[in-house]
Amino acid sequence: MKCLIFISLIFVFFSGWAQSQRPNVVIVLTDDQGYGEFSCNGNPLVHTPNIDRLAKEGFRFTDFHVAPMCTPTRGELLTGLDAFRNGAVNVSSGRTLLRADLPTMANVFKKAGYATAVFGKWHLGDNYPYRPQDRGFDETLWFPSSHINSVPDFWDNDYFDDIYMHNGNRKEYKGYCTDVFFDEAIKWMSEKIDEKISYFTYLPLNASHSPHYVPDKYRESIKRSIKEHPEIVKHLSESKKKELVSFLAMGNNIDENIGKLYEFLTENNQLEKTIIVFLTDNGSTFGADYYNAGMKGRKTQLWEGGHRVPLFIRTPSKICKSPKAIEELCQVQDLLPTLAAMSGIKEIPKNLDGMNLFPLMNEAKENLEDRMLVINYSRMPNFKVKYTTKNPAIPQRDGAGVLWKSWRLIENRELYNIATDPHQDKDVALEYPEIVQKMRNHLNNWWDAVKDEVAVVQRVVIGNEQENPALLTACEWLDVFVDQQKQIRWGVKKNGVWHVAVHQPGEYRFELRRWPRESETALQDGLPLKKVTDGWLEKGVQLSVRSAKIRIGNREKSKKIASSDKEVTFTMNLNQGDISIQTWFFDKNNNEICGAYFLYVKRI
Repeated sequence: MKCLIFISLIFVFFSGWAQSQRPNVVIVLTDDQGYGEFSCNGNPLVHTPNIDRLAKEGFRFTDFHVAPMCTPTRGELLTGLDAFRNGAVNVSSGRTLLRADLPTMANVFKKAGYATAVFGKWHLGDNYPYRPQDRGFDETLWFPSSHINSVPDFWDNDYFDDIYMHNGNRKEYKGYCTDVFFDEAIKWMSEKIDEKISYFTYLPLNASHSPHYVPDKYRESIKRSIKEHPEIVKHLSESKKKELVSFLAMGNNIDENIGKLYEFLTENNQLEKTIIVFLTDNGSTFGADYYNAGMKGRKTQLWEGGHRVPLFIRTPSKICKSPKAIEELCQVQDLLPTLAAMSGIKEIPKNLDGMNLFPLMNEAKENLEDRMLVINYSRMPNFKVKYTTKNPAIPQRDGAGVLWKSWRLIENRELYNIATDPHQDKDVALEYPEIVQKMRNHLNNWWDAVKDEVAVVQRVVIGNEQENPALLTACEWLDVFVDQQKQIRWGVKKNGVWHVAVHQPGEYRFELRRWPRESETALQDGLPLKKVTDGWLEKGVQLSVRSAKIRIGNREKSKKIASSDKEVTFTMNLNQGDISIQTWFFDKNNNEICGAYFLYVKRI
């Protein structure tokens, strides 16, 4: 008996020792920066010494691809699955929700004994069961939807001294958003160091997404660079130049924070215990206008500039001794199996679309097996496309790009060879019909495997104790785009349907609002133009709202509205199960104006 106890203690001791030896993992994902936004990739207008250092000290993936939009990339990163398999296919319009049944990278690392945390832009679901705290993260500091000042974000957040979600509660933070996210991450990692726990830190930033608000000091070096290289921006309007300056200034701030991360890890003896990953979530919003590293295209497009992005991975020397450039065709889905393998984690989800790249990095393997990749995502409802007359928000086979070696098949009709035509100026589909057919066959097989999964609408859950009350916003109207607070200020004439799952039967209270609670504004009132730290928020128009209606399933209720009313409330008894909800605001002649942009739901 004593022998068994002794052996058990030895096992526990060495298990703890093995866990303490596991590398920490820090992932920095920036928003809307493309391949060419860094001086290490030849950009003449910026100086990014800390990101350049990562590129120099780490592995540099030169043919690495993500989705052309941020939500699909983020879901693919965290699940290792194509967007059409994981459910997160669009940045809004009810199609951002990452399937609740899928384990995430945070789940994988947490199960292996890591402490897990996220700081920044989540964008994979604002409500239960899609929030980061529902998906394997112990510590969560985030804001909802696509950007700060999006519809479900705290009203009038402006990047400075904002209110974010911290472990399920709203909390105010002093400082500029990117600084806050890095500072809070460093604070949390310091605690884990003291506790001698390996940590998985996910830093998905909102910078450099619009609105391009930034402390003014970061603009100065960009302005000097433009004066030194006026030919690069001479074709741009003055307003476009101004936006470019702010966009690149946000990148300067990101680089400074990467330097702060380096300093923290060095001072705490963590640099040689930590894997640092840096990438961006889609192609540049500005690169095609000034510098795009020789590529064509931008964010939202299937041209190379829309989805080829930088990936730098710095590893402890005991994991990989010889950093180098890797030219193999790789994708963001590869990161989950790669980081798990580098961290000694063997238990990962099966049937991933990603491939373990670690053998390439530790020189156990010279090349990857021949592979074709498919890039596809759901477009905005008003997106102009050539391949269909249907609503482009509905996922389509021919909205894809297929990548194979240096070949690019775009929208199942145009073929480019970026080895001989890096800017993708010459469609060679007629010259290489056998290549087109081979890639088309792959696309068809891929589509047959995903078309049923991607057609399933993901549903927010109401009435669960994990989130009661809950706030539903116009961001989740299926295939309707209302994602920006400025659209609420405009009073956009749109309406849509929420698809929800009722967790348990009972009486539910529904509060319909045009403005969110914290604005304390009546349904009919407008808002004045507002000066914020680094810009202006637009005037909010008045709406002549006189009545409201709600439809839940096949039941409807209506009410008149007084001029001072800030909300309209209804109660209904609901059964457990899937159901649809829609709301309306009407004028005095009973003409529809719009739906309620904000719907507060509580099981009472």
